[in-house]
Amino acid sequence: MKTAVVILNWNGVQHLQHYLPRVVATTVGADIVVADNGSTDGSVAWLKEAMPMVKLVLLDKNYGFAEGYNR
Repeated sequence: MKTAVVILNWNGVQHLQHYLPRVVATTVGADIVVADNGSTDGSVAWLKEAMPMVKLVLLDKNYGFAEGYNR
């Protein structure tokens, strides 16, 4: 069985910078995915540069919490 950690983000670059490195360092054997809900704060650019091992799902707009996770 394959496990994934999915984190929904919307304009949370500061939270990603603070928490995501620890998630990556302590999560063994699982894919880490950030689903970005149409951020405009540089989150996507930071993820691509600083966290290339994290899979990125780009949503075209902010779908909110439930729909963002469902997509």
